[in-house]
Amino acid sequence: MGNTSTSLTTLNLRKMSHKLGSDSLVTYYLKGYQPSNSKNLDLSPENKIEIELNNFVGQKLTLKFLNQINCVACGRQVNKSFNQGYCFPCMQKLAECDVCIIKPELCHYDRGTCRDASYGDEHCNITHSLYISLTSSAKIGVTRQYQELVRWVDQGAVQALRLISLKRRYHAGLLEVELAREMPDKTNWRKMLKNEVDSIDLPELKIELLDKIFSLIKNTDLNSELAYILDDHKVLEEKNLALVSIKYPVLEYPKKLTSFNLDKDPLVEGTLMGIKGQYLLFDTGVINLRKYAGYLIEVSI
Repeated sequence: MGNTSTSLTTLNLRKMSHKLGSDSLVTYYLKGYQPSNSKNLDLSPENKIEIELNNFVGQKLTLKFLNQINCVACGRQVNKSFNQGYCFPCMQKLAECDVCIIKPELCHYDRGTCRDASYGDEHCNITHSLYISLTSSAKIGVTRQYQELVRWVDQGAVQALRLISLKRRYHAGLLEVELAREMPDKTNWRKMLKNEVDSIDLPELKIELLDKIFSLIKNTDLNSELAYILDDHKVLEEKNLALVSIKYPVLEYPKKLTSFNLDKDPLVEGTLMGIKGQYLLFDTGVINLRKYAGYLIEVSI
């Protein structure tokens, strides 16, 4: 590509956003912040950048890391980031970086030791969904109910279905751990990117899992934690929820996977063959953009 490339933008990267159309096709947007002259990044809303990416599928595309990283929370320049974009102090103190965000069954809000109780009230002590999704095989998962679609697309699911609603993330996490003893709770990202998907009837699986859920609540010590917050009427209604199907803007799925690593090689280039989950799929390899949140990159065609 060399000297023939044209710069689209330079931005401090964030994970891609997306919208699911009426045709079930995902439209992706490259997102970030305009760089500033100072070491600290301006995180004000008016400094955001957003570029629709679907139009570039099938075209040559270059991403170049410009050797600058800024914390996604405080904006200060750092040499290394943690937990998908945070500086070390923010990772240590912010509630959204606590281990219970990844493992909600470890929530310690009720013990009075939450890093930020207001964060817990706003993000954790609200309606959550326990769901099943089909990424490569069927997996169990937990997410805030208002962002179900965001979660399902981020993980590259081709189908998804809510199992049950719970009033707290903690309780959803307790059930997830129990069900994960018999089924995956993580995405096999390699199979997901190759589009190697098992043939599984999610509505039928949902019926089986709901039976297991009520059996768990009735017959184990989870009863004291969960029984009082379940709304049986709402659960019955959710048995009739429509299965969500998701299509991705992909021309061709890779047969072999090579991952780009901006820390080792700052240049990513090739023909963009598609987008799935938080990955860009090139004919030369794949890159998980979420992993590089906070990195300053130049985007060229």
